[in-house]
Amino acid sequence: MRLRALLDTDALGLRLLGGEGELDRTVRGVMTTDLRDPSRYLSGGELVLTGLAWRRDAADSEPFVRILVQAGVSALAAGEAELGNVPDDLVVACARHRLPLFAVHESVAFATITEHVVRQVSGERAGDLAAVVDRHRRMMTSGPAGGGPDVVLDLLGSDLDLRAWVLSPAGRLIAGPKAAGPAPAAEVCARLAAEHLAAVRGGRQGPHRLTLGSTVYSLFPVRGWGHRPAAGAGRSPQAARDVRETVLSDWLLAVEADAGDWPGERLDLLQGVTQLIAVERDRRDAARTVRRRLAQEVLELVQTGAAPAEIAARLRVAAPVLLPGLGAAPHWQVVVARVEWQGGEVEGGPVAQSLLEEILVDPRATGPEPSDRIAVAHTGDEAVALVPLPAVSAEHDGSEAGILADALLESVRDPLSAGLDDDGRVTLGVSAAVHSAEGLRGALEEARHARRVAAARPGRVCAAGHQELASHVLLLPFVPDDVRRAFTARLLDPLREYDRRHRAELIPTLEAFLDCDGSWTRCATRLHLHVNTLRYRVGRIEQLTGRDLSRLEDKLDFFLALRMS
Repeated sequence: MRLRALLDTDALGLRLLGGEGELDRTVRGVMTTDLRDPSRYLSGGELVLTGLAWRRDAADSEPFVRILVQAGVSALAAGEAELGNVPDDLVVACARHRLPLFAVHESVAFATITEHVVRQVSGERAGDLAAVVDRHRRMMTSGPAGGGPDVVLDLLGSDLDLRAWVLSPAGRLIAGPKAAGPAPAAEVCARLAAEHLAAVRGGRQGPHRLTLGSTVYSLFPVRGWGHRPAAGAGRSPQAARDVRETVLSDWLLAVEADAGDWPGERLDLLQGVTQLIAVERDRRDAARTVRRRLAQEVLELVQTGAAPAEIAARLRVAAPVLLPGLGAAPHWQVVVARVEWQGGEVEGGPVAQSLLEEILVDPRATGPEPSDRIAVAHTGDEAVALVPLPAVSAEHDGSEAGILADALLESVRDPLSAGLDDDGRVTLGVSAAVHSAEGLRGALEEARHARRVAAARPGRVCAAGHQELASHVLLLPFVPDDVRRAFTARLLDPLREYDRRHRAELIPTLEAFLDCDGSWTRCATRLHLHVNTLRYRVGRIEQLTGRDLSRLEDKLDFFLALRMS
């Protein structure tokens, strides 16, 4: 805004004392100070408000004004409440340095002037930025021009002092301003994503607000259009808009500010920013078409029992796309995911496909699209990812570095659980690495079998890896529930009842004894018991159950009962 506009606002109570020829100067901010040297807090373009507490005598005015001019301020406004009229020495100093000077009537609070200037400047900046956002959106709609969402996020920071980041539904950082300092920590991003997904599933309208520590975040949904299923034959528009179809794939814009009291113009501006980001979301989704097609072709060959030579030829075509520039024959892992919704109205395959493309992103990857090394196909409610790994070992025993099932979901479990709410479930299985086309059929079956093991576990988000398929753990989930209950009750209920009546801790003692491989000394040390006390407890366990803990068969029965309970 211009200085001249301040004089035209009667409510501000400003009276011009000098600098009439400088009234076309632009005001970019406002600062109140009574420091003798406020230069460290000035960046130029401010209207400086002062109560004159810094002035002890007439000689103080000249150095104070000189400091303001050197800092590039636009004007000075002095309050009349402290000294009455503004001192002549200050008027003279401002005239000498051509610094516009206003007197502020004693009835006007500095807060009134500050609020007015901030509101006007913010509105002008928002209008200018809205035009930039609109132009940027038009550019990106016709192609990947304009620099991507990072450019607009930089503008939000420089023009509106808003720090903002684009996050995936699982909390991965997708874009952020380059000059805004460090992005929120990974655990903060995960919390923001979880809150956003919970709000979406709860039907709340955005923006959603969340306070973490002393920082308030406002979360704006980014809803793309190109990747949304359209209403087709036999499908109502309401069904096409089911939130479950996109809740695990839509991005969000996290702004470090409280949008609760924002004016409508600023909210409209942020909605424009989300529309721009949605264009980028759809563009990246379209760019995955080639990788998805490659995955679908390989998957069909593997499932139909095609000759290994044919599969290998297709992999040679896929490798340059999925591993650009590496020039090494990769190993491959297969990851299978299934998303299931209660009622079955929503097809889970596309959701699982988007989800795998998200969680399989390598955080170490560089380039404009870090998911350019992931190929995911889907059939029905299942998605299958073909993940290439650089060849790292001459031994193909499954020991190569690669994806671990538990680590894959560790950081995204909370956000995904919020998005699934109480009517959805994600299960995931991971194969060992294989080094040839011959091994892909076995890897696919291995991943599917691991996913079935995960599906037998409780919880909304579960995963299992190939390592677990060589363990007794594989067998336990497939024992019928009534058999499990009867088996565990027969062995453990007498001990639980005894513990309840006597507080004897027989169950914890049994667990520790088995965990120590039946070693009396190690178990007594772990439980901080005398060996004789431990022998008494084990004897009581044997008496109550009729079993002998020196026999391998009875030890194994107890071990399985504890694992199934």
